[in-house]
Amino acid sequence: MEVPDTMNGLSARWIARVVCCCALAVAASAGKRLYVEPFTTKAGSEKLREYVVAELRKLNTVTLVADESGADAILGGGGEIWIKGYRSLNPRSGRLPSDGTPLYAGYLSVELRNPRGETLWSYLAIPDGPTDDISKDLAKRIAKHVAAALQEPDTIPGPPPASPMPIVLTGAGATFPYPVYNKWFTNYRRENPNVEIAYDAIGSEAGIRKLLAGTVDFGASDSPQAITQLAPAEEEKYLLFPSVVGAVVPIVNLPGFSSDLSFTPEALAGIYLGKIKKWNDPVLKQANKGVSLPNLDIVVVHRADGSGTSYAWTDFLSKTVPDWNAQVGSSLAPQWPTGRAANGNDGVGSMVKEIGGSIGYVEYIYALQKHLSFGKVRNQAGEFVAASLESIAVAVDRAAPIHDDFKVSLVNAPGAGAYPIASFTWLVAPMHIADERKRETIVSFLKWTLGPGQRQAAALGYLALPKELAVREEAAVATIH
Repeated sequence: MEVPDTMNGLSARWIARVVCCCALAVAASAGKRLYVEPFTTKAGSEKLREYVVAELRKLNTVTLVADESGADAILGGGGEIWIKGYRSLNPRSGRLPSDGTPLYAGYLSVELRNPRGETLWSYLAIPDGPTDDISKDLAKRIAKHVAAALQEPDTIPGPPPASPMPIVLTGAGATFPYPVYNKWFTNYRRENPNVEIAYDAIGSEAGIRKLLAGTVDFGASDSPQAITQLAPAEEEKYLLFPSVVGAVVPIVNLPGFSSDLSFTPEALAGIYLGKIKKWNDPVLKQANKGVSLPNLDIVVVHRADGSGTSYAWTDFLSKTVPDWNAQVGSSLAPQWPTGRAANGNDGVGSMVKEIGGSIGYVEYIYALQKHLSFGKVRNQAGEFVAASLESIAVAVDRAAPIHDDFKVSLVNAPGAGAYPIASFTWLVAPMHIADERKRETIVSFLKWTLGPGQRQAAALGYLALPKELAVREEAAVATIH
């Protein structure tokens, strides 16, 4: 882990790459022990480990043990933290560095796991404002959340019954949830080695079309209306299961500009309608008062493929901006009035990263992984809110009731603190599966995602489902025949 000069005198331009494994033990009264393993990264990572250990030692409920063999729980993780600029003497000036306090970006994924390697809890720690010691700040936050997690009982069941013969499931669809899905496929196979799951992240529309054609066993989409839009007559033949909750964020590439921008729905709609063409447009300046926005052309980037991420983005704009609703509306594959096209969340992120002055939209974790700045968005309560696990959770809590078909939009949820472009992402399975072995395997996998799989989501920036919703979904999974 490369660290800034505030910790060990290295260059102030740094990227901290953390792949840390920390193991912890719960209070002796709870009968558990916890181990903190040395970091296996670049110079400076040991300092972060020392801070984590020191914070954990302050907790009366935590007992540290000397090695992994004596532990009941292990904390691990990885990520990147880097300096994106420095706090200005005038915090609203945008471009002018100056009192030397670093502004950090990045993320640190952490997981608490048991000795079998199963995830008990996970979390995504992100920098929170200017600081002179990012490692100490992250260590405090990690210890606080680990202490709370250790109060939860370890109720993970044993691995699902192994299939007696090798079997391959095929799926296709959304790129929005691919980071967590890929992790699920790997971990499910580790517990059930005779099952292989092959998933093609080709976008929601293409994936659902493959499911409708019978060429894959399951599909995935970030739009609850995917089958309704593509094959309304077939809708009753499929079940949609929310898998996790994510967020779509506006990503920006403004070279040399370290401030976090704020966007109103009207500004985002104006940019994507081609009406707002410069970064110093009065509409953008109004939402970013006192910030010195550059006189630079805006390059708009959108999805080329039919996309659930596009659906969530346009659903938000349709619900908040009448002109957008009248001219474009919400769709997997809208008729974009302007902009350059790229395939998948990864493609949009890569294009924005390459082009100065560009703006795009991607799922939250893609912005973090590609080191891209992402803006705050004005919510229904009039606040400018950044995406985070906490603001996504508020959106879920304030959303409309979820009916038995599990179709609901989370965008523009009411209430203070709600991130306004949050979305469920859905796994889609046929209601009737003739192949008995495939049916049993799909049912087993879906139930696993609703249990152990949920604990793995937060480390990748996705919010786990509310427990009561997961229970309802498990009952619906059982109806597959």
